[in-house]
Amino acid sequence: MNAKLEIACFNLESALIAQQGGADRIELCDDFSSGGITPNHGTVETARKLIDLDLFVMIRPRAGNFVYSETEFGQMKKDILHFKKMKADGFVFGILNEDGSVNVNQNKELVELSKPMPCTFHRAFDVSGDFTKNLEDLIACGFKTILTSGQRKSAIEGVEQLTELVKLSNGRIVIMPGGGVRSSNLELLKSKVETPYYHSSAIVKNDRADLEEVKLLKEKLS
Repeated sequence: MNAKLEIACFNLESALIAQQGGADRIELCDDFSSGGITPNHGTVETARKLIDLDLFVMIRPRAGNFVYSETEFGQMKKDILHFKKMKADGFVFGILNEDGSVNVNQNKELVELSKPMPCTFHRAFDVSGDFTKNLEDLIACGFKTILTSGQRKSAIEGVEQLTELVKLSNGRIVIMPGGGVRSSNLELLKSKVETPYYHSSAIVKNDRADLEEVKLLKEKLS
């Protein structure tokens, strides 16, 4: 099957490169060094004017763990409402409890607030506990996608776990491999993990997506 490509973009320049290279969707965030936080409102506003692709916005108020205070949770809700007005196409977030389990109540509230836009649970999944239970919790919360490396350092290292997650999900939620995905390993990953979407930053150096890398990734998914 022809799978689709989501590019994680940590700045506006990367988003424009992703679009030029033929990506199918953009995950827009800030701060490459932290793995992504909520982007600047002005960045999203400009991106929405210049980007025709589906634009999923990360909702993560700070770097660090995924356990949030009531104040931080309130900020996440405000950001979702703000970006809905800017015509974001979806949202990316993840909230855990202190013990590493999924915070069902808070995640469900954000999913409801985001409707009708779909939500992706990000790589907080990779530092969570029992992935079988967490998978069921995320489906119950209403998430459409889980971005994961299979709870390993990279998607290639987590191939077995990703394959198991796809099997357990049984079409109820999209398992989107991410973490070190590049054109050099995408064919191997795709041969092992059959899923509709794959995720990469397409970064070769610095913190910008590389145009040729985006094109190569897209080519290998065709």
